[in-house]
Amino acid sequence: MTIPLSKLVTEIKPSGIRKFFDIVSEMKDAISLGVGEPDFDTPWHIREEGIYALERGKTFYTSNAGLKELREEICAYQKRHQGIEYNPMSEVLVTVGGSEAIDIGLRAMVNQGDEVIIPQPAYVSYEPCAVLAGAKPVIINLKAENDFRLTLEELKSAITPKTKILILPYPNNPTGAIMERGDLEKIAKICIENDIYVMSDEIYSALTYKGEHVSIASLEGMKERTILINGFSKAYAMTGWRLGYACGPSEIIRQMTKIHQFAIMCAPTTSQYAAVEALRNGDGDVEEMRDAYNQRRRYLMNAFREMGLECFEPYGAFYVFPCIKEFGMTSEEFATRFLQEEKVAAVPGSAFGASGEGYLRISYAYSIENLKEAMERLGRFIERLREA
Repeated sequence: MTIPLSKLVTEIKPSGIRKFFDIVSEMKDAISLGVGEPDFDTPWHIREEGIYALERGKTFYTSNAGLKELREEICAYQKRHQGIEYNPMSEVLVTVGGSEAIDIGLRAMVNQGDEVIIPQPAYVSYEPCAVLAGAKPVIINLKAENDFRLTLEELKSAITPKTKILILPYPNNPTGAIMERGDLEKIAKICIENDIYVMSDEIYSALTYKGEHVSIASLEGMKERTILINGFSKAYAMTGWRLGYACGPSEIIRQMTKIHQFAIMCAPTTSQYAAVEALRNGDGDVEEMRDAYNQRRRYLMNAFREMGLECFEPYGAFYVFPCIKEFGMTSEEFATRFLQEEKVAAVPGSAFGASGEGYLRISYAYSIENLKEAMERLGRFIERLREA
């Protein structure tokens, strides 16, 4: 009997993140710094709104694009924080997490053989989603000496006549890098000159520790050529609610909604009602969590300095990306030995692309107590390696 399997799907490698998470979940006294999930509970007033929606029997399908009320709040949020005006009836789609928006956005925009530029290290979904959409991923290997920012020269060198989309993943997972207004203005100019569309993944936009996040969609000439991806998982500690959204040109959103309609129908209704409350009254919660993350970020950077571990300073998301090249082993080998010998799980940088080799992703979406214990164990581990 021949098992019917797609060659395209079987050739895609599974996520390198989950491997270490699965191991540590079975290991006693282990500390996981591997998963990008806030350790905060969803703020009570947001949970309460979800509960209240259930109590009122709000358990039916919403429109395919999402609750009108939620789409209006998304538009108000983008106007308030980024100065971008979207039409809630035609330029917004509510999705099952930001990941669905990435997937259907690429499927709606690319044809077979189109090229999608992906700066790496980057979130693990971009490249396989581009492949599944029939596109050719064109990888730009970002450099630590540039603080893992996408430079004008790197972008120019990757553009060909087949280039259709640039994925802009900032603030960045796994590096924590950000792009500031001056950086984005240079990128925007090149995109306009070469008729390139941008998929701007801004899921960590609220978690920026140096100035305010700037969306490339807010720059002149870019709203009409940008799909802005965002959601509720990171900023509002709502990972399990599975809710994201896309904002962009109405024709692209219309085609994305068509795919969403056939594959999903609509995002979870309860989550949508909770998200309305999050956008209306959650800014204070986000600020409180951001302050806590920033304290943890500063603690880790100081800990790395004390143990002599090289790490550029990240100003976004909740990740640090220390360099472990001095130890003469691959990221996979380092992470595996660290887990086995000290019972701490971190993710090899290579899980996020070839340019992540020689680095380790450590999430600080964990309590300061766990981080302190993990840093003590890391200090012991690298001291042994240096003495060997």
